[in-house]
Amino acid sequence: MTTKERYSFVIDYFLKNNPTPQTELNYNSPFELLVAVVLSAQCTDKRVNLVTPALFTKYKSSKELAAANFEDIFYLIKSISYPNNKAKHLIGLSQKIEKDFNGSIPNTIEDLQTLPGVGRKTANVIVSVLFNQAAMAVDTHVFRVSARIGLTKQAKTPLACEQQLTKHIPQNYIAIAHHWLILHGRYVCLARQPKCNECPFTTCCLFYKRINQSKLSSM
Repeated sequence: MTTKERYSFVIDYFLKNNPTPQTELNYNSPFELLVAVVLSAQCTDKRVNLVTPALFTKYKSSKELAAANFEDIFYLIKSISYPNNKAKHLIGLSQKIEKDFNGSIPNTIEDLQTLPGVGRKTANVIVSVLFNQAAMAVDTHVFRVSARIGLTKQAKTPLACEQQLTKHIPQNYIAIAHHWLILHGRYVCLARQPKCNECPFTTCCLFYKRINQSKLSSM
């Protein structure tokens, strides 16, 4: 199977079986999504969704969070990974949004990355989800799944993975392909024990081919 055929197979499957994937983070405004994505770094969406209701009830906007007390934010997010840094980031990004962007979430990757705590992955999530731009956020799930299936080859960094994916995925599918790959990695193509028996991509997956060949050679 060629790379082009592999991409077509994967995209066709997802279009038929999950045509409108969504982020699993709970939010009710662009600002809430930004906060949730920043909190989700090296943390599960499930944990973030347990924490954000109380945070969003007390701080409903960047203006309110910009004036927040560090200790208050830390207390509300203390069960999240790296709460000390993330509390500082939330206050800092809120202050910059108020000062430099008139209280609105920036709509470019470049501007978003000027916010404290916002790297390229977070910026890509925001522009793809909020502004429907053709941006591919690469987290550990996307990186792993892409390499295993064979959508990427010898991509050593998230940026290299992103560049290979966006080269081959049609532009109008890039934003949702991010969700496809994340969800597949979260529930099927697990890091330690992938559920290959439940996977629809075994006919095109290079990882599955390798492990089967390994089993045969050891018999």
